[in-house]
Amino acid sequence: MSAALRPPRRYDYVDDGPAIYVDSFATIRRETDLSRVPADAERLAVRMVHGTGQTDLTRDLQVHPGLVSAARSALDAGAPILCDAHMVASGITRARLPRDNDVVCTLSDPGVRDLAARMGTTRSAAALALWGDRLDGAVVAIGNAPTALFHLLEMILDGAPRPAAIVGCPVGFIGAAESKAALAAFADDHGIDIPFVTVHGRRGGSAMTASAVNALTQEAE
Repeated sequence: MSAALRPPRRYDYVDDGPAIYVDSFATIRRETDLSRVPADAERLAVRMVHGTGQTDLTRDLQVHPGLVSAARSALDAGAPILCDAHMVASGITRARLPRDNDVVCTLSDPGVRDLAARMGTTRSAAALALWGDRLDGAVVAIGNAPTALFHLLEMILDGAPRPAAIVGCPVGFIGAAESKAALAAFADDHGIDIPFVTVHGRRGGSAMTASAVNALTQEAE
């Protein structure tokens, strides 16, 4: 087999990986309004912008003041990261995890389809029932299904173990904005104060959520 060769260069572009990385974050900090972001959450906001290409993201970003410290403490203690979607789990950079933390997504469990039918809900929501005691002190990352975020909040209200932190950024046109509003109001409405980060409105998704988790795994940008 012949060695792979680079094709003739026909476009003018930066192709130095480390330079692209450094320049990307410098551009984000120039173009993004970080004035309303808690000081310890600036790197979180920058990484979320980096993962989405949306420099206006911070206008809809809400970060609980205890989110960064709570999530980092949990992860440093070995807590798992529980994800609603495989794309969220796949986007988490394992090399950044402080304790080789478990990254869990139960969506493909063979029993989920029947469980969803019995519950009368989506598979994404029903899969959370399989988290069990792993939910206690975990970092939860929901980036796909609004039904999963609603279901999580209902589980907690029904007495399920409480996670250490919630990254709640489901995407979509049906229920996404409403589920994130419910997360933001959870402490006021129910007296249960769980640190969280969310982006209000319809936007969200796996890349945004995984970027937030990657920022929380360690302080380095």
